[in-house]
Amino acid sequence: MLRVFFVALLSLSVVYSKICNLPPRLWCTSEETARECDVEKQCATFHGISNEVLATPQVHVTLYFESLCPGCRSFIKSQLFPTFQNLGSSNILNVTLVPYGNAHETKDGDKWVFQCQHGENECIGNLIETCLLHYNDVNVAFPVLACMESTGTPYEPSILKDCSSSTGIDYEQVLACSNSSLGNTLEHEMGMKTDALNPPHNYVPWVTLNGVHTEQIQQEATADLLKLVCDTYTGVKPQACNTFMDVCYKP
Repeated sequence: MLRVFFVALLSLSVVYSKICNLPPRLWCTSEETARECDVEKQCATFHGISNEVLATPQVHVTLYFESLCPGCRSFIKSQLFPTFQNLGSSNILNVTLVPYGNAHETKDGDKWVFQCQHGENECIGNLIETCLLHYNDVNVAFPVLACMESTGTPYEPSILKDCSSSTGIDYEQVLACSNSSLGNTLEHEMGMKTDALNPPHNYVPWVTLNGVHTEQIQQEATADLLKLVCDTYTGVKPQACNTFMDVCYKP
């Protein structure tokens, strides 16, 4: 079956060669590459995702946070990452992570200087996590970021190395980015995303659901994010959505 699938992709390569510069064997390695190469439906079939799921909009959850915030760490550990794990294969959830939080920035010559709520180490952690997300798809980066946050010292280079050891992530590239003008620019972009929130955030973790933040959304996300995502999804619920139901199924 695998051979047949890639033969089918190869037959499409002539049509899409002008917009996709990747070899066909890589077209289905992430949602971004599948979208760029215009083979989302073919890749979904290969990965066992139904057309019905494809036709239903994903639920978008965005977390605005800072790397040393205890509440942010708790939310990632108890709600966001478990929900991400439970729903990952169902393709109904899209997670965006914005590491900046309650920081402030000022321009100094050709670079930005950041002041973070929990000190310089938090700024370092924000930069490392921002560069991690820049170089890697969220499906690869988030487990590493969650691992880093769980240690309480995500600013330590050794933590990134340990947490990414089995992932294939180039941790040296990420660390170099965090100390470069690129990392500085990327963190500024995280700041702009955060400052563009409407309504403006007044605490972190700050959660938006399909681009919307209300106190009710925040409270439900903090209490049971899996249930909130499943209730929001308008398509056929995946099996993982049954985990929060207090029922006993027939054997």
